[in-house]
Amino acid sequence: MQHRREVIPPGLRWHRHILGVAILYVCAYDMRMPTDLPDVRPLHRIAVLNSIALVDSVRGADLDAPTPCTGWKLADLLAHMTAQHHGFASAARGFGDDPDAWRTDAVLAAIAADPGGTYADAARDVLAAFADDATLESSFALPEFGPDATFPGAMAIGFHFVDYVVHGWDVAESLGVPYTLADDVVDAALPLALAVPDGDFREDPGVPFARAVDGPSATNLDRILRHLGRRPDWAREDATERVF
Repeated sequence: MQHRREVIPPGLRWHRHILGVAILYVCAYDMRMPTDLPDVRPLHRIAVLNSIALVDSVRGADLDAPTPCTGWKLADLLAHMTAQHHGFASAARGFGDDPDAWRTDAVLAAIAADPGGTYADAARDVLAAFADDATLESSFALPEFGPDATFPGAMAIGFHFVDYVVHGWDVAESLGVPYTLADDVVDAALPLALAVPDGDFREDPGVPFARAVDGPSATNLDRILRHLGRRPDWAREDATERVF
């Protein structure tokens, strides 16, 4: 019996590829995550408030500065961070499946006009959304992991926590200022970050992090950064690392 080769349009092939990568990523992450997730919201709040203070120092001339995120200037990074706050706040309120909540292009103009104020408004909104204890048990729709992807609230907040421990460092490096975060915050983020799977699939487009970077790690923050594809010794003039 002759089998007919399925002809798949290029757009659909790309969609299936991204969906397959997302499923692999999520399944591996889920297997590595602790089964009894702690409530990290108090430490998450510290990390996000720290990021607000960093971004408050950003001026218009800084927006074209390179960042540890390859291909992104500081304006792009802040737009991503702001849109992620909007998206996670919407997810906490039961509307994460609305694609408009996650749009970076919707905040670029506001970031250019008032980076500190625009970012702070979004960050404080996500903190308010997470403050409801019911969010720990609720289901978060996170479309970036694929269509209909949902996660327990405690796990989703853990994702966001790790992101803003790391993105705070990204902003500080872009500005050329020290990054200070309490040890208990970094220590709590470490096992969540190390649960992120590494592998060849991290080299595929659409995957949140580049391959883990080998090298000595003097601190737990260094371990987090290296595992999530960053070099702790990154400098403003070196913008070649592929991380997002």
